[in-house]
Amino acid sequence: MAQRKPRKGRPGHAAEAPPRGGPAPVWLYGQHAVLAALANPSRRCHRLLVGPEAESRHGAALADLAAARRARGDSTVPDPTPAAAADLARHLAKDAVHQGLALQTEPLDQPVLEELIPDPAQAGGRRVFVVLDQVTDPHNVGAVLRSAAAFGAAAVIAPKRHAAPEGGALAKAASGALEHVPYVRVTNLARALAALKEGGVWCLGLAGDAEQVLAEADPGGPVALVLGAEGPGLRRLTREACDLLARLPTGGPIRDLNVSNAAAVALYELLGRRPG
Repeated sequence: MAQRKPRKGRPGHAAEAPPRGGPAPVWLYGQHAVLAALANPSRRCHRLLVGPEAESRHGAALADLAAARRARGDSTVPDPTPAAAADLARHLAKDAVHQGLALQTEPLDQPVLEELIPDPAQAGGRRVFVVLDQVTDPHNVGAVLRSAAAFGAAAVIAPKRHAAPEGGALAKAASGALEHVPYVRVTNLARALAALKEGGVWCLGLAGDAEQVLAEADPGGPVALVLGAEGPGLRRLTREACDLLARLPTGGPIRDLNVSNAAAVALYELLGRRPG
């Protein structure tokens, strides 16, 4: 993942206020999301709210993470601010399961798609990209990111419009994976698929009406696994942009899987069962 260099500052100095004119800060919450973000040197952090139980449970880990940032000369070390449940709720969405931790941070600097397309001259393990066609539920996108991190996918790609943005709900569902897997937003999904194909990546769409199951359709080599939203599935233009379509071999009374579950099963087929 492309990393933004942290700005220099006095060790131990409180984190700076969010810059004007830049991307709007987001609030991340929950144990795994916050601790992973603080451990990520690419994260520029501003405020850290800590409830009493979270301080008791995670105080030592928070101190270690702050010390590691200061050792790098990183000024974006927010001093933990004690916060009651009402203080945390004031900054977060209703019913956010924050576990006593909330972190205000800038969105990550993500790489552009062209930086991720594999170079045929370079050896290495198999690269699989997950492409989401208008999946707007942040919980689903977060769960896909978590599976992508677990199985070693190269990136999750989604359109800038009609897709879940980086935010608290997505990061909480990703359980720290947002810090490890690039979440690349593209202006035009069809053009992104064309760029992947030009780079030697097979575009494989999951569709319940496909004739072949995924294990039979897997072309080998680098693959872009394309999944649509629940209900409508892949849009017509997205289907036409895929090199081939495949389905998962589901059966029984419920044949359709949630998009995040389908992504996990497909990634296991592409990366887990046949690593490299």
